[in-house]
Amino acid sequence: MKPVILAAAGLAAVAPLLAAEWSVPAGGNTFRTAPAPGPGVSRDGSVRWSDKEGVFSIYVHLDRPAALELSLKAKSPDGSSKIRTAVRDQSFETTLTADGSDEHPLGKVEVPKAGYLRIDLQGIERTGSGFAIVRELGISSDTEGLQLDFVKSNEGNMFYWGRRGPSVHLGYQLPRDRKIRHAYSEITVPEGEDPIGSYFMANGFGQGYFGMQVKSPTERWVLFSVWSPFKTNNPKEIPEEDRVITLGTGEGVRAQDFGHEGSGGQSFLTYPWKAGVTYRFLTEVIPDGKGNTTYTSWFGDKAADEWRLIASFRRPKTDTHYTGFHSFLENFAPDYGAIGRKALHGNQWARDTEGEWHELTRARFTADGTARGGHRLDYAGGTEDGVFFMRNGGFFDERVKFDQWFERESAPELKPEIDLDKLPQP
Repeated sequence: MKPVILAAAGLAAVAPLLAAEWSVPAGGNTFRTAPAPGPGVSRDGSVRWSDKEGVFSIYVHLDRPAALELSLKAKSPDGSSKIRTAVRDQSFETTLTADGSDEHPLGKVEVPKAGYLRIDLQGIERTGSGFAIVRELGISSDTEGLQLDFVKSNEGNMFYWGRRGPSVHLGYQLPRDRKIRHAYSEITVPEGEDPIGSYFMANGFGQGYFGMQVKSPTERWVLFSVWSPFKTNNPKEIPEEDRVITLGTGEGVRAQDFGHEGSGGQSFLTYPWKAGVTYRFLTEVIPDGKGNTTYTSWFGDKAADEWRLIASFRRPKTDTHYTGFHSFLENFAPDYGAIGRKALHGNQWARDTEGEWHELTRARFTADGTARGGHRLDYAGGTEDGVFFMRNGGFFDERVKFDQWFERESAPELKPEIDLDKLPQP
């Protein structure tokens, strides 16, 4: 630790630098990690639990090796309890009461490298209804220049967004001076990279998106949505002349209105897609010349040479061909934000209005405000084994810079061979 030289009345004095201090709010940085993901973060931003088997993990990112002094701001909900805090190969036991002080020093931890640090909390014994109400993890350090990254406050509902984790995107470079009618792409989700809450979006466009989701341990969807031109999060507010109209759906597909993140028409097929299998996605965008545009999407298992109609929608007050071809990866279940997910995106093609297919081998990697704001740093993308990939969640350390272009290997022999006239129609 470097000294500070102070001058007073012509005399020099030496005083130590004060340690830097951080308050890590439990509400935006804590996850139940054992025996399984689940609830535990309350609406007031505290973490509460009564299950002795439950482990709650707080994550913070360090930009360099450091010595840390840790403390907890916590109480027992009633009665008294004892909890254990485990960090790397050390553990600290703390006795909590409902009426005593909520400030609890833990001890010193040496962190040997930059990256994410996990701090585990677990109950040992209790006399009341629960083990703890944890509000903050305190960290102090006199390691010079140390920077910590974590969700610092709930401003903008960031506890929710931070626990969901960063969303990442690939924007594909379309050919210039061509009107695009069809977009084609493929997704393979590696085994073990498909936790609940994952949305592996394949074919995004200027007015909607198309991909596959993990809804629960037993339910998976193929999802295709088109936003209304009327901006609202409540579909009931959309005027009749601005409503997205369902023109038809495939077998087993359900169509409905959606809201909360914009509003419009949504369709989904409950389909048991599997990790390790390659699926293909085809989307057609056609203006009708009357101020409307029709969007139709098909999906299938590539190895089975399958094509299933998902749905066809008409969007009013819209006159466009396919624009903004992109893919994204997100987690929509905050309780699963500490689990990693990954997708391989390959074989992107665009077909113009003249019937010519164009291979798309360049993509720009971008990320959302959760990543750009430094709230979560577990994101990555690029190329791997001849295809693009995206990865997020799980608090890994190997991130890449966003806003950069990646280029995959060309594979002209994989050009889609699709008899468009034989596709199932709405």
